[in-house]
Amino acid sequence: MPIALPWSDIDTVLLDMDGTLLDLHFDNHFWLDHLPQRYAERHGISRTMAELELGPLFHAHAGKLTWYCLDFWTKELDLPIREMKREIADLIALRPDADRFLAALRQSGKRVALITNAHRDSLSLKLERIELAPWFDRLISSHDYGFPKEDAQFWHALEREFPFDPARSLFIDDSLSVLRSARRHGIAHLLAVREPDSRRGARDTEEFEAVDDWLALVHALEGRID
Repeated sequence: MPIALPWSDIDTVLLDMDGTLLDLHFDNHFWLDHLPQRYAERHGISRTMAELELGPLFHAHAGKLTWYCLDFWTKELDLPIREMKREIADLIALRPDADRFLAALRQSGKRVALITNAHRDSLSLKLERIELAPWFDRLISSHDYGFPKEDAQFWHALEREFPFDPARSLFIDDSLSVLRSARRHGIAHLLAVREPDSRRGARDTEEFEAVDDWLALVHALEGRID
């Protein structure tokens, strides 16, 4: 079913990066496969034991700024996280037609900001591989504010630095917990992503309407422009 958005009532579009504009396969492969293997090798343990040790640690930091912080994990795991990400950087990929949607937004005259929980070094690596920056008025990492997008304080800091009217804003993210945080802040138009990782298939986005492909949004937006 096509997504019906009141584009004339939307001035600002806020977009997540990983799992939204970019395929989440790179990140999932890094954290669930590449890093456990390197951790096992570094500490002289089996891959199974590495996963048993890492699992509770990952769970303890999920949804916190530390989960996204390369400095934290480098120190915590005694691994060169930045360099390890570069080892598999060829997996970084744009989701199909995401660039066409960004171009349509630029054509429409909307204010567009990238808001990501990614550490600035992760953001820089991805911008080296995928030319996203020209499409945005601002590129914002939650590390700039000291709070992840799951935290209400992130949204207050964002609104101070990049003033926008939540009632006239659209936010698209693959994280349901982040979308709920945005809803509590009053952002009126919210969309999830049906298939953030191209290797894992569609998932239930619960109470949120979801983007199945960017092209449908492109056509809807271009139809409004014309």
